[in-house]
Amino acid sequence: MLSQQGQVWKACGDPKAKPSYLIDKNLESAVKFIVRKFPAVETRNNNQQLAQLQKEKSEILKNLALYYFTFVDVMEFKDHVCELLNTIDVCQVFFDITVNFDLTKNYLDLIITYTTLMILLSRIEERKAIIGLYNYAHEMTHGASDREYPRLGQMIVDYENPLKKMMEEFVPHSKVCVTTFHRFMMPCEYLSLDAMEKWIIFGFILCHGILNSDATALNLWKLALQSSSCLALFRDEVFHIHKAAEDLFVNIRGYNKRINDIRECKEAAVSHAGSMHRERRKFLRSALKELATVLSDQPGLLGPKALFVFMALSFARDEIIWLLRHADNMPKKSADDFIDKHIAELIFYMEELRAHVRKYGPVMQRYYVQYLSGFDAVVLNELVQNLSVCPEDESIIMSSFVNTMTSLSVKQVEDGEVFDFRGMRLDWFRLQAYTSVSKASLSLADHRELGKMMNTIIFHTKMVDSLVEMLVETSDLSIFCFYSRAFEKMFQQCLELPSQSRYSIAFPLLCTHFMSCTHELCPEERHHIGDRSLSLCNMFLDEMAKQARNLITDICTEQCTLSDQLLPKHCAKTISQAVNKKSKKQTGKKGEPEREKPGVESMRKNRLVVTNLDKLHTALSELCFSINYVPNMVVWEHTFTPREYLTSHLEIRFTKSIVGMTMYNQATQEIAKPSELLTSVRAYMTVLQSIENYVQIDITRVFNNVLLQQTQHLDSHGEPTITSLYTNWYLETLLRQVSNGHIAYFPAMKAFVNLPTENELTFNAEEYSDISEMRALSELLGPYGMKFLSESLMWHISSQVAELKKLVVENVEVLTQMRTSFDKPDQMAALFKRLSSVDSVLKRMTIIGVILSFRSLAQEALRDVLSYHIPFLVSSIEDFKDHIPRETDMKVAMNVYELSSAAGLPCEIDPALVVALSSQKSENISPEEEYKIACLLMVFVAVSLPTLASNVMSQYSPAIEGHCNNIHCLAKAINQIAAALFTIHKGSIEDRLKEFLALASSSLLKIGQETDKTTTRNRESVYLLLDMIVQESPFLTMDLLESCFPYVLLRNAYHAVYKQSVTSSA
Repeated sequence: MLSQQGQVWKACGDPKAKPSYLIDKNLESAVKFIVRKFPAVETRNNNQQLAQLQKEKSEILKNLALYYFTFVDVMEFKDHVCELLNTIDVCQVFFDITVNFDLTKNYLDLIITYTTLMILLSRIEERKAIIGLYNYAHEMTHGASDREYPRLGQMIVDYENPLKKMMEEFVPHSKVCVTTFHRFMMPCEYLSLDAMEKWIIFGFILCHGILNSDATALNLWKLALQSSSCLALFRDEVFHIHKAAEDLFVNIRGYNKRINDIRECKEAAVSHAGSMHRERRKFLRSALKELATVLSDQPGLLGPKALFVFMALSFARDEIIWLLRHADNMPKKSADDFIDKHIAELIFYMEELRAHVRKYGPVMQRYYVQYLSGFDAVVLNELVQNLSVCPEDESIIMSSFVNTMTSLSVKQVEDGEVFDFRGMRLDWFRLQAYTSVSKASLSLADHRELGKMMNTIIFHTKMVDSLVEMLVETSDLSIFCFYSRAFEKMFQQCLELPSQSRYSIAFPLLCTHFMSCTHELCPEERHHIGDRSLSLCNMFLDEMAKQARNLITDICTEQCTLSDQLLPKHCAKTISQAVNKKSKKQTGKKGEPEREKPGVESMRKNRLVVTNLDKLHTALSELCFSINYVPNMVVWEHTFTPREYLTSHLEIRFTKSIVGMTMYNQATQEIAKPSELLTSVRAYMTVLQSIENYVQIDITRVFNNVLLQQTQHLDSHGEPTITSLYTNWYLETLLRQVSNGHIAYFPAMKAFVNLPTENELTFNAEEYSDISEMRALSELLGPYGMKFLSESLMWHISSQVAELKKLVVENVEVLTQMRTSFDKPDQMAALFKRLSSVDSVLKRMTIIGVILSFRSLAQEALRDVLSYHIPFLVSSIEDFKDHIPRETDMKVAMNVYELSSAAGLPCEIDPALVVALSSQKSENISPEEEYKIACLLMVFVAVSLPTLASNVMSQYSPAIEGHCNNIHCLAKAINQIAAALFTIHKGSIEDRLKEFLALASSSLLKIGQETDKTTTRNRESVYLLLDMIVQESPFLTMDLLESCFPYVLLRNAYHAVYKQSVTSSA
């Protein structure tokens, strides 16, 4: 009834949920007319005002039926209550909560429910409009008013002021009520304090006469008035005690003294109640903590101390509900007493006790099964035997109690048998009713010991079959569902206070209570309350995980700063200071503070000094305790796992942090060095691994998910990864500057190095491309990321090859003639002059060579890294690759090469290059034509080599083992391109390279006869290219070179370039 009435009241109070007819402009005049005339019905002379109602009548009947019949239910309930109260008066029922506990409690609850229902009814402002509209629609449809309408309308009018009307109603019942309240003045163990206050306040309002005649009753009434300012009527709807009582008593003659009492009590409640309840909560926090600690150590005590557990839960529940209710309904000046930053701790200990009861239920069952059969049954049997008068019916019921208890055994608990004592408890309730009337042959009033014993037995049976129901009865906090704002505020306060954050799990756990406030006869609110419990639980767990994630991020930032101090670049200053000290040079300004060495933060002179890192670790350990407190929780048939929230937040933050630590700036093209990023990532990972000490999460799973995604082009959210950022940077920034002539590849250093130019570059290429940096890059990107890098490099090569093919097609006739005339110098010279775009061919081939050189650095670094991590697997792949039989099918061989290349091993034929070049076959050209173009490309490069001798930058430098214009990279380009093209076109790589060597040596020998110094300026340096090509090639040999190009020329060329370098350096 209360749930349905509450639903109507909520719906009418919410503009969105209110019945549309109450706010429909067309019906406004009709509604006003109905309310004004209520409860009278006048349909004849008001056709104009009710015309719109005529159109809507069927819809009104359909949509307002639920509301109307809820009011009818209230009326019928009222009738039944009045009838029952009259019957109780007539039977002169004896009430004493210590003897007939169930009967007395239910009698008092009935009065309170009835009072609450009538007060709620009076608070529905639209009640007249709803009832009147429905009845008018009924009359227009059926020609007569609804049969319940006259009584219902009269009840609504009578109960405009419900308490005043009920005070008149209760005059005949006051005798029974007063005696009940007199006998109620004792501690009721685990009964709700809230319920008892309602009994006292509403009871003495309805039967107020006793306040003038009985000092004890007056004192009880005053205590209740001083303890609270408001009572809960239903959920979050409250009843302001002092104002309501004063308004009622002010019209009663001779009640000035009572009114003064109310005012005094109100002042006391406002000024002292808050502090009194605060001290109670403080005591309960420590008491519940001790109780929970003792029971977790000795769960066997749950049996004998069960009553104390439920009393503790009940007291704590009452204090929390009191605070929640008053925090929303108290004057702002005394607000401090109604803000409890430690409320989470109290709720947490309640949850801990509840968990103990649920976990050790069988322990309690064993204890009470033995108690019932071994003690209670014996004592009850004796009491029954000693009864002087015991009618047959009562005797049969008593005997059945004894027999039920005697038949119990511990084996039933061990076998997991389900106990059900509801029948026994119902029988005792009936027996209380039989034996509490005035003319009962067995009067319970004369056999108090029997009543007290049975009450104890009933409690013991509940410990066996109704533990869950007992937990709901004594510690249900589903009221928080209706105080969402206060609930969220308490949660935020809890997270903000580091000492309380360990109890924050109490808030999500409270969401598991919410469904207990629903009722099977009001199913329409289940979804609404269920959704609210899910959304709040999700929000709390998400906030807890975010808070933990932020703390972890702050710790990671601190650790990254500390590990950054250990980077090699920071030791230069220390070394220079040491050198200057030795040479006694004074550098720097006087008084300059000495730089602190890394690790100084770990030296503690005083343990009271707390660093920021200490605070972060403390806060994190507190919060992680909460996240780790329960593995999962079930809210409205949904399972929540707190640790998974933390895991998912860590994954997202780790991903963002890794990408953020690259410090990539698209505008300035700046990026962190791979080695520095690797150091930061490792520091981050070390912190994350330490989280496993706080929470039982699989941090390896986080690493696998995040780091594997970083080896792909995009992550699972479609965001760029470090693989795409570094690939773009190396291709678009570093290799582009190589093409522009600002950077050269130095084979001796196995790195790219900046060349002295007018416009200095913003970065030092060597710091991004030396062995240590490339190894760090391989560690970060892994084989997948390095494969993506290779594929991107190959895409650039394939676009260069496509351009080269176009140049070949332009010169196809000349090149075809040159291919067969390499032994005719004069003809070759004439044909060479007809060639176009010679420089472009060499430049593009050099670019290809540079890209391939960078790739070989990357592959070598990858091999080193994998050899360290998976040496056995790498050696197996290497062994497999080295022992491919020569007659193996090329497709099989390419599969092996692809495996080898993925492990960073060098291959005779580059599989990635083969894939890239084979994907660009032209549609209009036959395979034979393609093959011819490939052959002529090699011819073009071979005959173009002599032009390099005239370039000033083509001078060979022994120090770097290469040329400053990167033409030494041609050796790699020629070999790799030839191998890839002739694998695709199924030609003989060896034959084509022999042809290339013959053409190249013939062309280079010709410049040996030139006399023009400018064209032969760096002739010797260019000669060395032939040696490099052969050294680089797995298909050519020095014997073959000797047959085309005398070795003496190579030897003299080496001698000349070394001599030249010594001269220039001198």
